[in-house]
Amino acid sequence: MNLPLHVDRAKGMAVVGSGTLVISVDALLIRLAHTESWNVIFWRGIFMALSLGTLLFIRHGRRMADTYIRGGRAALFSALLFGLGSTAFVSSVMFTKVANTVVIISSAPLFAALFTWLLRIETVPLRTWLAICSAFFGVGVVFAGSLGGGGLLGDLIAVLNACAVGGNLTLLRHHQVLDRLPLVCLGGIIMALLSLPLADPFIVSEKGFLVLGLMGLVQMPLALSLIAQSTRYLPSPEVSLFLLVETILSPIWVWLVLGEIPPRLTYIGGTIVICTLIIHSWLGLREWSQAKRVCLEASRKESPPRHDG
Repeated sequence: MNLPLHVDRAKGMAVVGSGTLVISVDALLIRLAHTESWNVIFWRGIFMALSLGTLLFIRHGRRMADTYIRGGRAALFSALLFGLGSTAFVSSVMFTKVANTVVIISSAPLFAALFTWLLRIETVPLRTWLAICSAFFGVGVVFAGSLGGGGLLGDLIAVLNACAVGGNLTLLRHHQVLDRLPLVCLGGIIMALLSLPLADPFIVSEKGFLVLGLMGLVQMPLALSLIAQSTRYLPSPEVSLFLLVETILSPIWVWLVLGEIPPRLTYIGGTIVICTLIIHSWLGLREWSQAKRVCLEASRKESPPRHDG
């Protein structure tokens, strides 16, 4: 039996809220590992592949490879972008303020819109173009705060991450049948392979190894599973709106535990980016709701009247 609409929404909000809360400690765990970025990338990839691979084997058994075969080149390219994006995220957190990283990466949906237009997949509305200009201005303000402060390299890597995430969002939208979990699993393997030549994974301390294990075996799989599950109950624009909470919470956890204070321009640029994304997501959600209402009204008019007896 289907749940009432308000119950569905409440459940969806609880699920995506939990997933966002879990994923928001990602940057803090990376810092608490206290090891080189390549070691973090290696073990993060290994543990994610191990946990998600186990989950996929339980779900599909020996047929788990079929998910990649059916996806073809699109699945492999998406997994590569997952791996590159996660590699860039860890590297960025190591080279700049966490607030800078999450603010810049939060612009990924707008990079996706830009790639969508460049590849002529679908028309980009005017509100999205305005949002892209506003968000890029905010990212520029964040960059200005890093000039002379030693965080410019990390900011540039965060832009690469946003491009990889945006490209992957575009690809997944174009190939909606692709299952994300197998792609993230393969992305973990790609992370480990990319980092192996530069990593020295066995010099990680016991505490650091426990943190990396918590991150790769529990935190990331749990967060990704919850966020993916929430799309069954909420429209994607509303889920995207919830994910902006990570941009706010991640620097707060790092500040509370490690005392890292972002530059003033990061607050200004971050406010511009977050407000832009909130307004853009709200307008998208309103358009989605209006379109759904029109479709429901049209279907009611087309349905023949019922006659009892």
